[in-house]
Amino acid sequence: MTAPSSIDPARVLHEHLAQASPDLLRELLGTFIDALLSAEADAVCGAGWGEVSDQRVNRRNGYRHRDLDTRVGTIDVAVPKLRTGSYFPEWLLTRRRRAEQALTSVVATCYLLGVSTRRMDKLVQSLGITSLSRSQVSEMAKDLDGQVEAFRTRPLDAGPYTFVAADALTMKVREAGRVVNAVVLVATGVNGDGHREVLGVQVTTSETAAAWLTFFKDLVARGLGGVRLVTSDAHSGLVAAIGATLPGATWQRCRTHYAANLMSTCPKSSWPAVKAMLHSVYDQPDAASVHAQYDKLLDSVAARLPDVHDHLDAARADVLAFTGFPRDLWRQVWSNNPNERLNREIRRRTDVVGIFPDRGSVIRLVGAVLAEQHDEWAEGRRYLGLDILARARLTAVPGTVVEEVTTDQFQALTA
Repeated sequence: MTAPSSIDPARVLHEHLAQASPDLLRELLGTFIDALLSAEADAVCGAGWGEVSDQRVNRRNGYRHRDLDTRVGTIDVAVPKLRTGSYFPEWLLTRRRRAEQALTSVVATCYLLGVSTRRMDKLVQSLGITSLSRSQVSEMAKDLDGQVEAFRTRPLDAGPYTFVAADALTMKVREAGRVVNAVVLVATGVNGDGHREVLGVQVTTSETAAAWLTFFKDLVARGLGGVRLVTSDAHSGLVAAIGATLPGATWQRCRTHYAANLMSTCPKSSWPAVKAMLHSVYDQPDAASVHAQYDKLLDSVAARLPDVHDHLDAARADVLAFTGFPRDLWRQVWSNNPNERLNREIRRRTDVVGIFPDRGSVIRLVGAVLAEQHDEWAEGRRYLGLDILARARLTAVPGTVVEEVTTDQFQALTA
């Protein structure tokens, strides 16, 4: 049966209402689409179906059926075939794809929000879509690739980025038939307007000095500048990369990570007292009091716990680097806790995936999550006030600047 090239809206509606179809919208949409395709095929042929005309240049030759996944369910679209040449409605269908663009955006958004590809099929069945395989979901999610790539390579032109934080996460990826660990490097910063930004994200094989150096070089090439303080854990490669790419920047050793490092050198029975004393250092009202309390901590452990004393003494300048900046922003810069909250959000989205099929899929999902968070930060209130930022940029930090690392020193470190 040939689809009509024109329809009577009142008659069509009456027929569908009489049939009491439970999917009225889907049936009406299918009828309307078939009518449009038939009319367009008649226009291509130069005459209507079965019409004798001198203007005819081609003839109809049946139909080929295509399933089209839409927001109202799966529709069986009858695409007219021609005796000579071919006809394809590019305004409606996309070659090698069976879903409308709006549905593709919905699926990509669900993927971003943490709905796994395994569960997506059950979700779309509730919308009337017959099936949606994991490979189809992955293909739809690839629409995020262009947006993520633009976000990852955008120029960093909102500086100066006075404060920067860097951290790494580990993801499981399938490569060459094996499941291996891949490391996601993430950096955030506070821009010249006081808002937080996601500065960059990159996937590497492992967290090495060379990987961090490449990562920071890319950030600098894209415009990262004006950095006064970088907060991170004590990974030697990360610290070296900071010195190599951001000369003059101060390194703040994350107080949370440092407490965990210190605990490993302290006897278990003594740790509660040492921990309480260490926390009292951060509770002081000004920089002088912080350093005085740190001296008391050193004196209290010098005789009983010499290893703990040496550990504290060696880390003093790095752990207390925040004291060179205004008191009002200490809480925001003395640890990587703000980035840890961001990491938990990333984990919440990636845990449903488990093992990623390749590194590209890691970049796709993690990059999309970070881009979403970046937009929320841009629309939210300032992370730091402009007056505090201005004072921070004018503050000198004597004795706590990370030494610039030469090329020979860096190569020796990464060997």
